[in-house]
Amino acid sequence: MDFGKVAASELAQVNHHLPDDAPETAQVLAGAVGSEPLLYYVGCAKWGREEWKGLIYPEDTKVANFLDAYAKQFNAIELNASFYKVPTEAAVESWRKKAASNAPEGFTFVPKFPRSISHIRKLKNAEEMTERFIHSIKGLGAHLGPCFLQLSEAFAPKDFDVLRAYLESLTGTLEVFVELRNEAWFNDQGMRLMVFEFFKSLNIGWVITDTSGRRDLLHLELTRPEAFIRFEGNGKSMLESDGKRIAEWVRRIKQWKEQGLQKVYFFLHQEDEADTPALAALAIEEMNKGLQAGLNPLQFFPR
Repeated sequence: MDFGKVAASELAQVNHHLPDDAPETAQVLAGAVGSEPLLYYVGCAKWGREEWKGLIYPEDTKVANFLDAYAKQFNAIELNASFYKVPTEAAVESWRKKAASNAPEGFTFVPKFPRSISHIRKLKNAEEMTERFIHSIKGLGAHLGPCFLQLSEAFAPKDFDVLRAYLESLTGTLEVFVELRNEAWFNDQGMRLMVFEFFKSLNIGWVITDTSGRRDLLHLELTRPEAFIRFEGNGKSMLESDGKRIAEWVRRIKQWKEQGLQKVYFFLHQEDEADTPALAALAIEEMNKGLQAGLNPLQFFPR
């Protein structure tokens, strides 16, 4: 993930502290119903990484068994594979079986909407593609979590009516979280409030992205009592400072938990995917220590 990347020489000038919550966040959490324990979903965006053999996969792991190995370590994945093409029914069934076999405590896929819908068609005339996508991922059954709609930097407030029509068409079919990237969504407080109210009205989640080069995306506006956080680290050499960022997130999630938060999705990203397991292990450690999350610590295999 190189979006929002900052040169190492400039990182010291970036304010990595979390901003205050938007006022509406407390209102959303206060209105949450039930007293169930907070559910935690932590993972990466891919499982097919050769670099993870002899790291968090046994050295002799075959490519065909990468998902099996991943599901033994993590309880969720931000499914980036579905961004490039709608997965076949056979592929989805294979993923479902692997999740069921290797994660006895449960495993959740968070599929990303295909770029053919979000980036190429820009949500216009995408009905048939959307139907194929929904039909495909429904095959994940109990392992299907919310879906992640990422919109490009070119998708701006002038496209709000398109966004509204598309999301309204999904009502009752999928749980959806949306990531907006164009700066104009965040520069205008009136626009932010309009987006907030619209997402809240449809129970759509608003993705929070924590990346060094785009601090405006760190909006901390929860439109439902669930948090979807995409965290981008700054590489292996910055693991200590990234760990402090994660620790601050744990403190904020603890506050939200006390206010009524029901679920948190926390997905780790690095420009070099070989560095992601160390960051993920740190996130799991911090959540277990600060939140008693009960996540399984990552197991590392000697090379």
